[in-house]
Amino acid sequence: MATLIIYYSLSGKTELVANTLAKKLNAHILRIKDLKSRKGFKNKFLASISAFRESKTDIAPAKVDLTDYDTIIFGTPTWSGNPTPAILTIIDRCNLTGKDVILFATMDSSHGETNIERLEEKVKMRGARVIESFTIATKDKPSEILIRDTETIVEIKDLKMYTG
Repeated sequence: MATLIIYYSLSGKTELVANTLAKKLNAHILRIKDLKSRKGFKNKFLASISAFRESKTDIAPAKVDLTDYDTIIFGTPTWSGNPTPAILTIIDRCNLTGKDVILFATMDSSHGETNIERLEEKVKMRGARVIESFTIATKDKPSEILIRDTETIVEIKDLKMYTG
């Protein structure tokens, strides 16, 4: 039973959570890159609007073959209470029929649950079964704390049970 973590990260916090999960769950990992610039005040503001509107974006890789994976983990920051355009774009391009999916959202303050709810709707429309989800607050947390929080979630939610 192979597991793939697909994530997008701008600040590096979602990436840290994804890497910690990959290590603890012995999963493969794939970072989705948004080909639009999302750095700087103006671009971050426009990115929030894009997330709110659920706009698609140009990403790399453009598509992912999930044939060899039973469980897929999607991870994204929370922008305006929504998943990032990069994650929405890759989900729309994936065949998730018959796949078990775990969702996670990082957030600076709040609205992670609304992000998860939207992600759940999207992956179910693509044929997946959501087996678990979680959020992680990241604001002002050093890397060591984020790693510890992620490891705690792996244990509390018994994520190893789903990933072999």
